[in-house]
Parts: sequence; structure tokens; C-alpha cells
Amino acid sequence: MQPSDLKNLKIAVVGAGYGGAATAKALSLLGASVAVYEQASRIREVGAGIGLRPVTMSYFRRWGVFDAIAQVSSPSDQFDILTATGEPIATEPWPGIHDYGVETKTHLIHRGDFIDALLGVLPEGMVRLGHKLDSVQDKGASSVLTFTNGTSVEADLVVGADGIKSVVREQLFGEQGPVFSGEHAYRAVISAEDAHGMVVDDNLRMYIGRGTKVYLLPLRHRNQVSFDITALNPDGTWAPQVTKQDMLATVEGFDERIVAITRGLDMDTVNIRAVYDIDPVDTWHTDSVVLIGDAAHSMLHHQGQGANSAIGDAAALADALQEADSVPRALALFQATRKPVTDELQRISRHGWTEDELSEVFPGQKAPTAATGV
Repeated sequence: MQPSDLKNLKIAVVGAGYGGAATAKALSLLGASVAVYEQASRIREVGAGIGLRPVTMSYFRRWGVFDAIAQVSSPSDQFDILTATGEPIATEPWPGIHDYGVETKTHLIHRGDFIDALLGVLPEGMVRLGHKLDSVQDKGASSVLTFTNGTSVEADLVVGADGIKSVVREQLFGEQGPVFSGEHAYRAVISAEDAHGMVVDDNLRMYIGRGTKVYLLPLRHRNQVSFDITALNPDGTWAPQVTKQDMLATVEGFDERIVAITRGLDMDTVNIRAVYDIDPVDTWHTDSVVLIGDAAHSMLHHQGQGANSAIGDAAALADALQEADSVPRALALFQATRKPVTDELQRISRHGWTEDELSEVFPGQKAPTAATGV
């Protein structure tokens, strides 16, 4: 689309999470008029860490966001996979890329710092809090959003970035609801001192055994560690009731320091969730509505690609709008570009990281060669 066409484009983004905030930034840089509608009265992310891949950081450079993210994150060299008791299984060096004349690495960041940094670079007033979506009416060339507070908005393009329980997806693309993985995730952020010496650098580590994965993700800029237990559990209640004894049972036989960390957790600070994703969605768009991020392709966290995929969607959508000659053609191009990528990421993310499954994810890197990083 021509710059003049983009400047006349009115865009409504539903949801102010990673995908929504990144999309708002990317599309506003095209000159479009963008507003973000978020149901919460204030934005608050659960305390946990994530890794931002080099290509994601490269997009942030493009959008002028890199410095804001870099200030609250730490570059990391590799991802180590170990047995429950600490014997090496595999090592994945994070791939670096060169852009803008510098090497860009994977950065580890607290979810709350990440969303704060993204929202902090959006123009004041772009994000409208307290707007819970009630309905979306697709009129072809435009769509109308109606919120429970009585507000209605018409836009040339609606971006559904409203997560795994997306109202936009349900109303326009069918009731493709969340799928329970058979796992729970228990997440907390602890001080580096409470990690019992298990974190000595900026590398992500995962310990696996008996259907349990324990992730230790350093947050050096906070002097903290994100501690995540993902364990098999048949209870699909969205926010299940779990005791500390239940959690200790999931790490029985693990490195004694992991058991000690679990024993020392303040349960009031632990985020407890059943783990869900969705099956691939056949169609992401109409002529004036498009799904991105978890609304389009929510995936399990085993590959750490959820947030990165949402940022990739934002970049691809901005590129498609510039390349195509109309919004409908841009949305078709966006889906054609991104859906094969995210379909595969959804598939591979359903792997539980058992030792038997590592050969597909890291071909040729099973122990003992992986132990040395060869």
C-alpha cells in the first residue's frame, strides 16, 4: 500500500499483550492511526522469565525499541538441557545474527519488564484500558467493535491480539477452544541468593526427569531467577489448587538444590496454571480482521516461542501492509507468510522434551556429544 493509503488507515488492536503492543508500534510507524483496546483496568504480567530470540531483538532495533528492552534484559549464550540430577543431555548455543553492524543475541527478560518496555514506547493515549470486547461485526471493508462499557469503534482493520481465549477468534473464525496438554506449570521469581548456587551465568537451563521439566532462567538485571516447574497432571482446571507438597512430589529425585528451592518457595508468589494451547486455526483473517499471536496460534512453552512468534507476526503484518495493494491482500499475504511457520512451531512445541524426543529437536546432539556442545 502507498504511504498515503497507510496514513488514512484506521486500525483497532484488541489486546495490549506482547503481540498487541508490538503490532501497535510496528503499524503506527507506517503512519496508520492505531488504537489498542485492553480489557484490564491495569496491565500486569505474571512473574516469570522468557527468552527473546535474536530475530525478535532485530525487529526491536527496526522499531526503535531495542534500547528499552536491552536496559531490562541480559544477553545469553546457550540453552543447557540436563537430567534431573544434573548430567548434561544437550546444549543449544543461541544463534546470533548481525544486523545494523552489530551482533544480536538472545536476551532473557522478566515478562513484566518486557510488557512495560513495549507499552512505554507507545504514544500516550494509544492504549485504552477497561475495554472488554463484547462483539465484533465484520462489514467487509471495515469492522465494528462493541465493548462491554458501551463503547463502539469502527476500523478499517481490526487486529485480534486477545490471547488464547480470543473473543475475535471465537466470533468470526469458529469455536476453536484451548486444548489441555496434561501438564501444570508452577512459576515463581526468586532472588539469585535463593537459587542455591545453581545460576552462575546468563544461560537458560532445563532439568528433565519422570515427566517433569524444571527451568532456571537468570534475570541478572534484577539479581533474580525465574524458576519454573512443568509437571504432568491430569487436572485441567485453568487455575488448579496445588499445595507445596504437591509441587515437592513433582521434583522428587531431582538435584537436591532444586528440591530445596521448591521447599523454600512462598506459595503466595507462585503462579499456578494448567498448560493449554490450541490446534492450528485454518483461517486467520477476513477482509478487515486478522488474528495474531496466541489468538491465532497459541503454543506450549516448551520451545519458548510464544512471545517471539507474536513479535514475528507484528513484523510480518507491517511488511504485508506495505507490500500488498490493499488490506485484504495484505492479510492474505500475512497468513501465507506466517501460518506455515507457526503451524510447525505449534507442532514441535507439543514435544515434552523427553530424552527420546530430543533427537528430533536437536538432531545429532544427544549425549554424549551434546554434553560438550559439539
